[in-house]
Amino acid sequence: MKQIYAFENIEDYTKYQDITESFDKKLKEYQHILEKKYSLTKMPKAIVWTTEELATTILSTIPIPAYTNKDIIYMSPDLQSWRKLFIKQLDDKDLPPIQRFYENYSENHLMTILAHELTHHSDLFIDEFEDERGDSIWFEEGMCQYLPRKYLLNEKEFEEITSVEMELVEVFKDKYGARSLDEFGSSSYEGSLSSIMYDYWRSYLAVKYLVEVRANNDIDSIFDQYQNWNKEGRKIPLTEFFELN
Repeated sequence: MKQIYAFENIEDYTKYQDITESFDKKLKEYQHILEKKYSLTKMPKAIVWTTEELATTILSTIPIPAYTNKDIIYMSPDLQSWRKLFIKQLDDKDLPPIQRFYENYSENHLMTILAHELTHHSDLFIDEFEDERGDSIWFEEGMCQYLPRKYLLNEKEFEEITSVEMELVEVFKDKYGARSLDEFGSSSYEGSLSSIMYDYWRSYLAVKYLVEVRANNDIDSIFDQYQNWNKEGRKIPLTEFFELN
């Protein structure tokens, strides 16, 4: 996978050189896990490293500076801009412990965002990534959150991000909780940042519940059920198939 640097000046390239090189090394290690256990057979062509501004205004209008366009991953390695973005998603709510968490958001957590984009390329997901997806997008997005966190974070980090997102789901439940998980992305990228992220938070928590509680950590069985739902013709919504409230 090629590494492409889309910065406006040499200073930015130099500023982010250490973190991009570190992430590239860690991603290769995570790649081997996906290839061995999760049917990653075809890699993206490249990672384009860039700034938040270029990622969200020039290269795309998506407001989150990490995404995949066909077979190219775009990623901002600017930790400070990510911290500001995650604080913005709180919509000025008074949540001191959560704000402190995001003020100190770590490189390890940021690495899981890059790994999230690679996880999308697993053949275990039933919809082509570049196609318009429906029915089960929450499952894919939730699993692409869950797997990197499970493999790349230590136990304390994993529990902390889970606790933060559980609380955020509760905080925003009255505002966004009326829509079904099966409607993931119904607000697209036109809504507020908290509205967009709400779908990611609860999709992650739903997948975590399915794997760790319902399947007693047998992740293969959850993927098998997901595949069976597809083979049977998707006769009911995936949340109903998994008996999720």
